[in-house]
Amino acid sequence: MFDFSNKTVFIAGGTSGINLGIAQAFAEVGARVAVLSRSQEKVDAAVASIAAHGGEVIGFSADVRDYAAVEEALKAAHQQFGDLDVLVSGAAGNFPAKALGMSANAFKSVVDIDLMGTYHVLRAAFPLLKKPGASVINISAPQAFIPMAYQMHVCAAKAGVDMVTRVAALEWGKEGVRVNSVVPGPIEGTEGMARLAPTPDSQSRVADSVPLGRFGTTQDVANCCLWLSSARAYYVMGTVIPVDGGWALGGASELGKTFDALLSARE
Repeated sequence: MFDFSNKTVFIAGGTSGINLGIAQAFAEVGARVAVLSRSQEKVDAAVASIAAHGGEVIGFSADVRDYAAVEEALKAAHQQFGDLDVLVSGAAGNFPAKALGMSANAFKSVVDIDLMGTYHVLRAAFPLLKKPGASVINISAPQAFIPMAYQMHVCAAKAGVDMVTRVAALEWGKEGVRVNSVVPGPIEGTEGMARLAPTPDSQSRVADSVPLGRFGTTQDVANCCLWLSSARAYYVMGTVIPVDGGWALGGASELGKTFDALLSARE
């Protein structure tokens, strides 16, 4: 269905979970893939995993909170693979905590990774994007538009990410660069879901709160990214697209109840 032969895809945070699944999916359809993550060990493992799905792949170790390091990695990828056809910004941090139960530094850390990291990736990548024609995708979260208890830090950061998406779409559209957000719901087998629903009971409660009655897969999210970056979505711009089995329609509030039970048990 999709052919990304001779296309270059750069994925920040592309060494684990949802973002690794996205990287693997682009490799399977012929793209040259570059990934970036803070851990060199994760980068090495991801490069080997993505290469097994086909295509050329390179990886870089950098912290998205460090603009200079992100810029250096993007320039190196551009030097090897050429203009970026697809940019995915997906680095993120999360943990359940009461608003008064986390330090100011903990709150700042999530905002720095999710929001500042997204801005750093987009700002550093813009000169290297194919114009016209590039697709930029920010990986957001339901917390961007659904208030959730124990998630004040993530709600603030991801709401900012979605506004970055919309403003970038307004400003970059004239250059032929499309910018959108993809919002994954509960995705099985990811580190994030393991942290947010670590017990069989909490996992069952979250799955039951999804209208489709199941967790999603990384392929579900990757399919949306493939479509958004293809010619079939050339007129889709500045959107925030949930890929969540309908979870954002009401079931997402179940996550706050899950956190309440988990944190109460710890206390």
